[in-house]
Amino acid sequence: MKAVGYYRSLPISEAKSLLDLELEKPAPIGRDLLVKIEAVSVNPVDTKVRLRAQPEPGKAKVLGFDGAGTVEAVGPGSSLFKPGDKVWYAGSILRQGTNAEYHLVDERIAGAMPKRLSFAEAAALPLTAITAWEMLFDRFGIRIGKPAAAGALLIIGGAGGVGSIAIQLARRLTGLAVIATASRPETKTWCLELGAHHVVDHGQPLAPQLAALGFPSVEYVFGVTATDRHLAEIVEITAPQGKFGLIDDPKSLDALPFKRKAVSIHWEAMFARSSFETPDMIAQHRLLNEVARLVDDGLIRTTATETMGRIDAATLRKAHALIESGRARGKVVLAGF
Repeated sequence: MKAVGYYRSLPISEAKSLLDLELEKPAPIGRDLLVKIEAVSVNPVDTKVRLRAQPEPGKAKVLGFDGAGTVEAVGPGSSLFKPGDKVWYAGSILRQGTNAEYHLVDERIAGAMPKRLSFAEAAALPLTAITAWEMLFDRFGIRIGKPAAAGALLIIGGAGGVGSIAIQLARRLTGLAVIATASRPETKTWCLELGAHHVVDHGQPLAPQLAALGFPSVEYVFGVTATDRHLAEIVEITAPQGKFGLIDDPKSLDALPFKRKAVSIHWEAMFARSSFETPDMIAQHRLLNEVARLVDDGLIRTTATETMGRIDAATLRKAHALIESGRARGKVVLAGF
């Protein structure tokens, strides 16, 4: 089967950083699905793994986490899907990735694909939807519903993949005032189109901008990116007994300044359930099915902004370079081999 991978961790400017490969078609075991991949998207984790994970000598590492495709075959322990079903998922960081014609995924972390989306439109959502949902509703414990005086949520990095779906989930499913950060005219417009009540510029001090909007503090701060740069301000703007959650990789995190306000800190790592096969691993299957329902009901839209081309090494190198530039808006997808 066709696949894209690498033998050595290299800068994306190197021609051998990603290579077109021919690999053996895998076979499902246990609760695996064998999925014929139709479309994938590229996430920051793809670029981080490429730079950090050195494959074993002589073996190729295949990247790709988001995938949308059709079930080709199922393992003997599978009961949730059958061949021919259309599925979407974000895979496991411990297994080979979706940048391949055929891919194995545990059915407990796959969902039924939204009926109203194409494969390319669907591939943009799984990893970011899982990340945003788990932060909002599992880590923060925000209740779904629209109570009065629900408080405010600040999303630092609203225009990226995770921010783009977090804005929609918070706006559609909660009564929170949703505030996103963005620094360019096109990304500010994007956040407002997705449902943010307000957008502030993360290139400028956040506290005075929030105060001018009537939010001297916020109950929930979701740090999607640049936690290192914003940490002192996050301490300042988080309300007493509020919650701060992050998904990026600061070099260090000094939690002591949060103690005075009794602020709780929450890490979100959407691969935790699959990596440790937690007893609630199937929650991601249910979560993706619920997001698919929201999409089909017209409440959530795809965050795909560009179908860059087919799934091959040259196109994936361009996509990785865009992600590494930090200027991506929404999600970049690739479709077909």
